[in-house]
Amino acid sequence: MSACPECGATLASGTHACGACGAAIPAHGVASTIFTHVPHPHIALRKGHAPFKRRDLLPGANALQRFNSMVAVKITGAVGTMWCAYAFAALALFSLPEAIRGGTATLVSWVAQTFLQLVLLSIIIVGQKVDGAASDKRALDTYNDAEAVLHEALQIQAHLAAQDKVLTELCAQARSGRAG
Repeated sequence: MSACPECGATLASGTHACGACGAAIPAHGVASTIFTHVPHPHIALRKGHAPFKRRDLLPGANALQRFNSMVAVKITGAVGTMWCAYAFAALALFSLPEAIRGGTATLVSWVAQTFLQLVLLSIIIVGQKVDGAASDKRALDTYNDAEAVLHEALQIQAHLAAQDKVLTELCAQARSGRAG
């Protein structure tokens, strides 16, 4: 074991940089590396799981929450289709003749409370599902882009480490040539 020449912290053998202050630790009087890569802690966490999807975020702490979530997802899936919107439109149209006979106020009420609410509910849910799928795809693309950028950064880090090694050897040769 040795000590860091900068801060005096205890170092394990073969250490190239001080964990306390980050100073490069010389080997045989020549700095063996000018930089030590310290990965961000989020990288290890990210490796532990794939990107989250909406279904991964549903409450499920107990059986009742899981049941309620399952029922809500099934009902939303059934109501959130254009076929359901067409069925609601047909159902609403059955009461249209009665609304027409009731006069303007009844007709306006029918349009607002029956037709629009029934039909638009399903159409809005369909639109939200399409938007959600597009958002999920964008999130996955962003995740994959970040993976690619990380991979490239690690390749650059490896390249720089190889260059550090060559430069260290060249410096050692140059110093030994001057000393001899």
